[in-house]
Amino acid sequence: MLLQFTTFDYSIQAMQFKYPELLWALFLLLIPIIVHLFQLRRFKKTPFTNVKFLKKVVSESRRSNILKKWLLLLTRLLLLAAFIIAFARPFFANKSALSQKETVVYLDDSFSMQLNKDGVTLMEEAVQQLIQSIPKDERFSLFTNEKTLKNIVLQDVQNDLLSMPHSNKQLKLNEIYLKAKTLFSSNKATEKNLVAISDFQQTLMDRESDSLQGIRTHIIQLPGDNRKNVAIDSAFLGAEQTEKNNLTVLLSSSENTDDIPVSLFNGNQLTAKTSANFNGGTAAEVNFTLSENEVFKGKIEITDTGLAYDNHLYFNIDKKEKIKVLAIGPLDNTFLKRIYSEDEFIFSSSTLKNLNYGNISSQNLVVLNGLQKIPSTLSTSLKVFTKKGGYLAIIPAEEIDLDSYNLLISNYSSTSYQQSIASEQNITDISFSHPLYRNVFEKSITNFQYPKISYYFPIKSTAPVALSFQNKSPFLIGSTIFFLFSTSLLPEKSNFINSPLIVPTFYNIGVASLKQPELYNHLNQSLTVDIPVTLAKDRILKVTKDDYEFIPRQQSLGSKVSLFFNENPDEDGIYNITEEGESIGSMSFNYDRKESQLDYLDIEQLPATTQGSSIAALFEKMEKDNTVTELWKWFVILALLLLIVEILIQKFFK
Repeated sequence: MLLQFTTFDYSIQAMQFKYPELLWALFLLLIPIIVHLFQLRRFKKTPFTNVKFLKKVVSESRRSNILKKWLLLLTRLLLLAAFIIAFARPFFANKSALSQKETVVYLDDSFSMQLNKDGVTLMEEAVQQLIQSIPKDERFSLFTNEKTLKNIVLQDVQNDLLSMPHSNKQLKLNEIYLKAKTLFSSNKATEKNLVAISDFQQTLMDRESDSLQGIRTHIIQLPGDNRKNVAIDSAFLGAEQTEKNNLTVLLSSSENTDDIPVSLFNGNQLTAKTSANFNGGTAAEVNFTLSENEVFKGKIEITDTGLAYDNHLYFNIDKKEKIKVLAIGPLDNTFLKRIYSEDEFIFSSSTLKNLNYGNISSQNLVVLNGLQKIPSTLSTSLKVFTKKGGYLAIIPAEEIDLDSYNLLISNYSSTSYQQSIASEQNITDISFSHPLYRNVFEKSITNFQYPKISYYFPIKSTAPVALSFQNKSPFLIGSTIFFLFSTSLLPEKSNFINSPLIVPTFYNIGVASLKQPELYNHLNQSLTVDIPVTLAKDRILKVTKDDYEFIPRQQSLGSKVSLFFNENPDEDGIYNITEEGESIGSMSFNYDRKESQLDYLDIEQLPATTQGSSIAALFEKMEKDNTVTELWKWFVILALLLLIVEILIQKFFK
């Protein structure tokens, strides 16, 4: 069976009346009865010439006349009763057929509904069945993952349904129920039906869901012809070679599959084509070689009979802006110069005496290295610098003026230095969840050559701790714009600059100071990108793709503009960042691949009134349950037949 119904009703239906008050007219049947009874008592004398047979004739006439009158009385009573009952409009119906109905339909329009069934997508099949099954004049509400149509009739939305695009959003099962509740009225007397139409993917739906009290839930799971889908999962740039970049593309399949061709485009031009070798498995990897300094607006593409949305992936490689780093202090900054190499950074250093304060605002990162005292003028300049989005890292000297240091660092997470402690400590604890080390280590490290220090300044702060000593005191704190070390990095005081931690620590601080666009980003995720441009007053940056244009939330921070993306854009592709119509950069957005794995829920385990795979069968059953069988025509026909019977009795019954 297409539908499995969990409840059945075997009760005998009783005849009901639309206008039961008219049944009081049945008391009018007493009138012909009373009249007939009086007529039976009246005798009529008839003279006869032959009195020999008088007794027999009189006896036979009276018996025949009485029977005829009784038949006429019965016929007329039935005739009158049939007309009265007909006007009372009798009918047969289930109890549910008499209650007022409310129907809410959830139609899943997510990308997983692109799977084919009989030559059309699952969503197209669902729309066609809905159009054929919902009564034309019935009012209902319909919602998808993005749209809501309340209290509509089919003809109002038929064209919209037929042209409805797929959505990159997917409601969880609980969200579907909560949304449906808002579309039903608060009238407890109405019968409420929720029809949920989806493929019900395993990874997208919640198994644990709230029950819908007082709402009949009907789940329709639409299966595709097959569950084979090949997707482009991700792409990334590998280790750089001489004048070349290696682009690695990862593909996955929901079932074991053979080789599949993969194409690489730069704009609309095909630049390379290769084959992804699955070796009969479910994963494959392909590599493309790109020129190192080439500006590339890329599109990776495959051809697949499964879902369509994951058959392409956009990315772009723009000219990379170099990050400006300024080191201020009397100490040797050779280790910083090695980390902040010329291919990615513009590194400069200055002593306090030779410092050009006007140069601070143009930097992305300022590192104070070994200052014994921070002048108030420098402190003021650095506050303004960080307020405009600049990053600040502070490495103290062996001996410092605590007051001048605390005057500056107290502005960041209520931070302060305490008097130094001469105590040898190992740097043993690494916060692997800290932004500096989140993607540095593949797994937590236990056998690590711990750096050592001979003294430190205890730190009080609410900022997150990135590195700490064995006694749990912080060695490095900070996040976003401010980072603070608790000790000098002079070789005689610490061997930290010889530790493997030195490179990821300072490199990631530098990279974070200018959040440049990634190879590509996922839609519907919070994202911040820094564009190294100084905007004139009242100017803004726009994001465009063909005829589509929007203005993201943005903040001008001196030497850069931070762009914040959340809901926009809502379509994948390569977007241009423009100032006054001139392109100054690009960003690529792709849909998340979470719907590419075709694993589904067992709908029989979900709480519902009915579960099935046919929309037409469900609405046919609902219509049958709501059927009202009218009987008044039959009573009119009965009355006409009784009228004919009366005529026949009058004519042929002597």
